[in-house]
Amino acid sequence: MAITRRVFIRNSGLAVVGTAAVPSFLTRAAFGAPDPGRRSKRLVIIFQRGAADGLNIVVPHSEPAYYAMRPSINIPRTSVLDLDGMFGLHPALAPLMPLWKQRHLAMVHAAGSPDPTRSHFDAQDFMESGTPGLKTTYDGWLNRSLHSLPKSGQVSAFRAIALGPSLPRILSGSEPAIAVNNLSDFGLGGKNSPAATTFEAMYASSSDSILHGTGQETFEAMKMLKAADPAKYKPAAGAEYPRGRFGDSLRQLAQLIKANLGVQVAFADIGGWDHHVNEGNTQGQLANVLRDFASGLAALWIDLGDLAEDTVVVTMSEFGRTARENGNRGTDHGHANAMFIMGGPVKGGRVYGHWPGLGQSQLYEGRDLAVTTDFRRVLGEAVYQHLGNRALEQVFPGFDESSNGFLRYLG
Repeated sequence: MAITRRVFIRNSGLAVVGTAAVPSFLTRAAFGAPDPGRRSKRLVIIFQRGAADGLNIVVPHSEPAYYAMRPSINIPRTSVLDLDGMFGLHPALAPLMPLWKQRHLAMVHAAGSPDPTRSHFDAQDFMESGTPGLKTTYDGWLNRSLHSLPKSGQVSAFRAIALGPSLPRILSGSEPAIAVNNLSDFGLGGKNSPAATTFEAMYASSSDSILHGTGQETFEAMKMLKAADPAKYKPAAGAEYPRGRFGDSLRQLAQLIKANLGVQVAFADIGGWDHHVNEGNTQGQLANVLRDFASGLAALWIDLGDLAEDTVVVTMSEFGRTARENGNRGTDHGHANAMFIMGGPVKGGRVYGHWPGLGQSQLYEGRDLAVTTDFRRVLGEAVYQHLGNRALEQVFPGFDESSNGFLRYLG
């Protein structure tokens, strides 16, 4: 069944609350009536924690050196899902091919951080803070991306959300943000439960009258979600989320977006990419995590339906893997990687970026795919063009976006 961005029409945008009575504040976008002339824009960031192997994900199947350096873990040309004659996708990414063909999916290859660290902790910190090489940055770039955006009506407590047990580095900062691990936990046991009481008290003690008012409505919205039993939420027809934490995160993200709760930026992550031993090729460890990755993104796209028109999803990982496989049929910590961009506004069906090649003289430090596109260029276009934040120097301090220009992957 072909996936199109308009075929799945929203049923009043309130699937999350089922057949229960709907209070007026939910039907009017929960936190103030939206401007009818202004459509909400959403940016979703997916972090592949562990350093994904971009060379086995977006495969340079036209490069003889790729096959020479990976004799046991390469993706055979006969198995690659060809994109443009030069690059192709790992076969486990088949659920994303309809989006590619309909030009709602693009990739940026040889992208990454200019910082040379091979430490997972440091590299993730730099990519979430948006300041490579600088450890003193106290907040995350996704939080900063909200600073200069116009606010209409009351500010939703769901404006910035992380799908997980705690708030990640990328969303830390002065703008309010919340972590959502399980929708069913909100309001658990009623208003007197520890989770509900803590949340309500946090807003009750606030000196900010706008925040205080928003908090009360948010608390009521959470009670409504609980009363409607979010566990029984039914995604749109054809949206089949993978089992496990990643699938659950994206499923709940779709619920919150479709409930019209004011989500503007969101973050989710998926682990399991650090394959030093027995990485596999068309089957194995990498293939397994790629299936969850692809089916999760495809399900989110289908589930959002028309709302995907105003949603951009960008994936990132702290660094790539070595160009050569190691002695354990795996790969070690590398440098450049591949980023995915999905959404209604995306000018897809293209692999963006400058390909540096895999010849010995072209490798970074003689071992890794070289970074030719700074990850902040990719994220910068999403923040500038999609969210409409023109103050990129505040979002990515110290990065001169104007010297390189935009990739122009957004319509």
